[in-house]
Amino acid sequence: MSRPVVTRFAPSPTGFLHIGGGRTALFNWLYARRHGGKMLLRIEDTDRERSTESAIQAILDGLQWLGITWDGDVVYQFARAARHREVAESLLAQGRAYHCYASQQELEEMREKARAEGRPMRYDGRWRDRDPSEAPPGVKPVIRLKAPQDGETVVEDKVQGRVVWQNKDLDDLVLLRSDGNPTYMLAVVVDDHDMDVTHVIRGDDHLTNAARQTQIYQACGWEVPEMAHIPLIHGPDGAKLSKRHGALGVDAYRSLGYLPIALRNYLVRLGWSHGDQEFFSTQEMIDAFGFEGIGRSPARFDFAKLEHLNGHYMRSSSDADLVSAIETILPEIGPPRGAPTALTPRLRAQLTAAMPGLKERAKTLVELFDSAYYLYASRPLTFEAKAEALLADGGRARIAALLPELEALAEWSAAATEAAVRTFADANGLKLGQVAQPLRAALTGRSTSPGLFDVMDVLGREECLGRLRDQAAKA
Repeated sequence: MSRPVVTRFAPSPTGFLHIGGGRTALFNWLYARRHGGKMLLRIEDTDRERSTESAIQAILDGLQWLGITWDGDVVYQFARAARHREVAESLLAQGRAYHCYASQQELEEMREKARAEGRPMRYDGRWRDRDPSEAPPGVKPVIRLKAPQDGETVVEDKVQGRVVWQNKDLDDLVLLRSDGNPTYMLAVVVDDHDMDVTHVIRGDDHLTNAARQTQIYQACGWEVPEMAHIPLIHGPDGAKLSKRHGALGVDAYRSLGYLPIALRNYLVRLGWSHGDQEFFSTQEMIDAFGFEGIGRSPARFDFAKLEHLNGHYMRSSSDADLVSAIETILPEIGPPRGAPTALTPRLRAQLTAAMPGLKERAKTLVELFDSAYYLYASRPLTFEAKAEALLADGGRARIAALLPELEALAEWSAAATEAAVRTFADANGLKLGQVAQPLRAALTGRSTSPGLFDVMDVLGREECLGRLRDQAAKA
């Protein structure tokens, strides 16, 4: 009987949850969900100098925002150091590991020799078969794995295919440092075994680690999990994704105004495909996800595609949900150009009413809120250059002539204001745009906006007339 599927996401808390980590977590989560299994979360906090509480919290927050949940309690690797030491001591007792007393000077000499010969540094095994009684006095040894010296170490990778290493090219790696602290290689294997992990899904920068870790599994007599090493994410120029490409933490994408569902959909398609399908519901992702859809070449990050997806999901979101999303990120993004730091009940109602027109054009929540400037702008408005040009070119005079017609309206609605503007344009031999464009500029400060008469409806009579009087006075 096959074991139930258990995957894990195991980030190091030395910074934010970067976009590559978000994708790795998503792939682990989808694979576990598809097979009715579990995804566990392990924080690899053995680097005590660089691991921080704020980074741990950023990782947890980033996963939760993306909608990626884990099963059970979070495992902290550093807390398991005694268990890692126990395994190293057990391998030592079984003759599958040994004490190595090589000094730093000896190791440096090996390194220099390797450099001179143009090959990677490889420990020469000088303490592999020596009696510890020969050890120099006062030297604390490391514990090294007694790795096989001939034959091959093979990983049947679910993405990369069959990967083979010649054992003569792999040295006896350190399991336990001289200060008694376990190495990363040992800790990962022990934790994955103890957590019953069946599938290790991670970036292909760990592929060489797979050979080392397989040897530790075999020395311990443990079953080696299935492995899938996914290509890294590159920038648009094909170079490894870095800060200059905008390689931001997941939390930064939230602050930039992306919806979690859009970023999740974008990440799943970054290196994985399912035919030509572009948009996936969460359940569709779960049902379709598999290793066979993952390519072997690096995926390229493309902000334009992410914006396209985000725009799609914004248009299909409810108006109330979008207002809530804006409200959530408002403290993070800071109010643009005189906007309030929090939504008043009136502004919330106006935003909700205006949302059908606003969300048709915007690609991010930040852009969406910025395009709603006319709702929260205070008089007198600040004008974009194009808007000012529309007002200066006879626009203010037309507004002054139109104003009495609007002031006389018994009802203030989109239909009533449109009828009044059309009647005025016809009566004065003007095209609708010659009246509507300066009107839009005077009311919004911009040359583009959602439908003009919807804008007038949402702003309301008093605010519209006040803004128009401001400009008519300058005619």
